[in-house]
Amino acid sequence: MRGLACILMFQTHCYDAWLSPDARKSTFFMYSQLGGTLPAPLFLFLAGISFAMVTNKLLEKGLSANQIAKTTIRRGAEIFVLGLLFRLQEYLIAWGWAPESDLLRVDILNTIGVSMMLMGAMCWLVLAWRGTVANLKQRVLLAGACTMGIALLTPPLYTTWRPDWLPWPLESYVNGVHNLGAPQAWLFPIFPWTAFAFAGLATGFVLQSVWAKQHARGIFLLAALLGTFLIVGARWLDARPWQLYSAYDFWHTSPNFFLIRVGILLIILFAAFAWCRWGAAALGFSPLIQLGQTSLLVYWVHLEFVYGRVSILPKHTETISQATLGLLIICAMMLALSIVRTRFKSRRTKNLSPAQAATAN
Repeated sequence: MRGLACILMFQTHCYDAWLSPDARKSTFFMYSQLGGTLPAPLFLFLAGISFAMVTNKLLEKGLSANQIAKTTIRRGAEIFVLGLLFRLQEYLIAWGWAPESDLLRVDILNTIGVSMMLMGAMCWLVLAWRGTVANLKQRVLLAGACTMGIALLTPPLYTTWRPDWLPWPLESYVNGVHNLGAPQAWLFPIFPWTAFAFAGLATGFVLQSVWAKQHARGIFLLAALLGTFLIVGARWLDARPWQLYSAYDFWHTSPNFFLIRVGILLIILFAAFAWCRWGAAALGFSPLIQLGQTSLLVYWVHLEFVYGRVSILPKHTETISQATLGLLIICAMMLALSIVRTRFKSRRTKNLSPAQAATAN
C-alpha cells in the first residue's frame, strides 16, 4: 500500500509541476489530481496500522503503559523533527526565493509525527486506565471514537470555532491557516488529517485479533464490504437536503468526504491483500513493495527532481505526453534508489553483531 501511495504521489507532483497552463485545463489533469487525494490518507492510515502492530508487540514483551507511551511517542517526535529538517533543507536549497514562512509549513511528515504522538497518548490513556491487559475491544472503540471526533470537529474549527487567537504557526496545526489568514487546502493540519491515522489504528488493532489472524481472507473481505458501505452511506448523507454544519465544504472539511476516503482505503487494503496473496506480488520481485520499503527516502528525494532546482523537466511548460515520460523517469530513478538503499542496509546489517542488528532494525 505504501508503494501505491508513492506512485500516486509521483504522478500528482509530476503533472502538477510540469504541465503547461493549457494542459492543466484538461480532464486528464483533473483526474490525476483527484488521485492525488489518496497518498496522504494512505500514508497516515498505514502509520496507524503500523502503530497498532508495534503497540501489540510491546504489550507481548510485558512493557508497562508508561514504557509503551515513551517508546511510541518518542518515535512520533523523531518523525516530527524529520519533517522540520525537511522544511529546513527545502528552504536552504531554495535560498533567495523561498519565503521564511515555508520553514513552518505544516506538511505530511509533520502530521504523521503529530499523529503518532497523539496515538501514543491515546494508548497510554487506555492502558493506564485499564492496565496493560486492556482488551482489544476497548482499544478499537477508543481509536474509532477519536477518528470520528476529529472528523466531526473539523468543519467548525475551519469556520465558526477558528482558534484565530493563536499565533499562525500554532493555528496552522489546527486548520492549516499558515500565514494567509484563512485555512489552506494544500496543507496537512491535525484536523482532519490525523483522523486517517486513528482509522488505521483501529483497523490495525482489529487485524491483530486472534480471530482476524485465523480468518485472514474473511477479515480483509469484511474490510472491503465495510469500505463499500462507508462510501455508499456517506454519499447518501451528502445528498440529504439538510446539513449538520452551517458552512459546508465537501472537498476539504466534510466528514462525508472523509468517510468516502476511509472506505476507499479499506477497499485498497483488501486489494493489497489479494495482490500479495494471489497477484503478481506473490510471484517474486514487486516494484510497489520495494518502493513501500523506502517510502520516506523516495518521498524526500523525488521532490527535488520534480519541484526543486534540479527538476528534470522545465516547470509548467510540458504537454501531457512529455510530463508522462518524465513521470516514468522519476519512477525508475526512485525504484533504483530504493533498491540501492535496501541492499546497502542489508549488507550493513550482515556485518553487525546480532545485538547491533536488532538495534538497527
